[in-house]
Parts: sequence; C-alpha cells; structure tokens
Amino acid sequence: MSRDGHTIHGPAGTIRIDGGALAALVIAAAELVDGARVPRPRRGLDVVVTDGKAHVELELAATYGTVLPGLGREVQANVAGVLRDSAGLVVEAVDVSIEELDG
Repeated sequence: MSRDGHTIHGPAGTIRIDGGALAALVIAAAELVDGARVPRPRRGLDVVVTDGKAHVELELAATYGTVLPGLGREVQANVAGVLRDSAGLVVEAVDVSIEELDG
C-alpha cells in the first residue's frame, strides 16, 4: 500500500493527498485498461512519493489471451497520466509485475 502522501504548497495554503487516495488513483487507472485487474491492492501496490516525485510498484492479474507487454505499457501510461494530472506528481517509474492470469 502507499507509504507516503503528497502535499502541495501554494499561495492560498496547502493541499494534502493521503497515501490511500494515491493508491486508489493508481488502482482505478490500472483497471481502466482492458484486461487488467489489481488482485491484491494491499499487498501488491506500493506508491512512494519523495519531493513531488512518485515511484509506483504494482502487481496485476491479466485476462488470458491479452498481449502482456502491451498491457503493461498501457497500465504504465495510464497510471503515470492520472498521477500527473490528478495529483500534480512527476512520475519517475511505474513498475508493473503480472502475477496472475484470469481465465
């Protein structure tokens, strides 16, 4: 699960995005990709934020017959885009590990 949250400082004050909210963004972005599922979000997901830069480690289940490298790349792009656009983070890496196949 996410270990860190993210705080945005601005002229009107601060905005704090909890680590759980970041994890939920990652899960939603990953599962928007056809054929991807996050099977164990509490054990198979880690979001680390340091100085506004995010590093994500994510375990996935994939639908049988899906082209796995393409699935991984699409999940990486979705997750990075959502964290950038929704949380204002610079995404250094999204490491995807496909651990299961769904029949």
